[in-house]
Amino acid sequence: MSDNPWTDRIVGERMAVDQEFSTQIEASQFSNQQWSLIMTATEFEIQHSDDPDRARIVANTDKLDGVIPELDNVQAGMGAMAGGRADEGSSSSSGGVFDSIMGALGVGGDSGSSEADQRKAAERLTQEYAAQLQSHLESKGKWETIRQQVADSQ
Repeated sequence: MSDNPWTDRIVGERMAVDQEFSTQIEASQFSNQQWSLIMTATEFEIQHSDDPDRARIVANTDKLDGVIPELDNVQAGMGAMAGGRADEGSSSSSGGVFDSIMGALGVGGDSGSSEADQRKAAERLTQEYAAQLQSHLESKGKWETIRQQVADSQ
């Protein structure tokens, strides 16, 4: 499943956090499909696992560069399948087929900075998710066990 055995132990907790986090996704510029793609490129790590006071789950987003260019393709594909809802969750002012075509041609909009903006937004959202995951584990009494497991394995 992953290279981190601790993440394998919290699959059920991750599913619960995914449900809780859905409102943040809806309020973001990303669709659910885009968020899923972002999450495939995100790995979670525990920094400072040997120090209970400083230990934190963080999102490692080093692999985001591989998926950021695909975010618009995912959204354009979903728009075609959903009958023109390609602009749902995006920050474009009008959306639709015309904007998709113009964007694909590199004309109009802020295409020069959109990938950088998407990356920043994805990084921010994944870090929020990491914090919510840690909070959830703490509330369920599982954080200390997971943190200690990671500390012992290093």
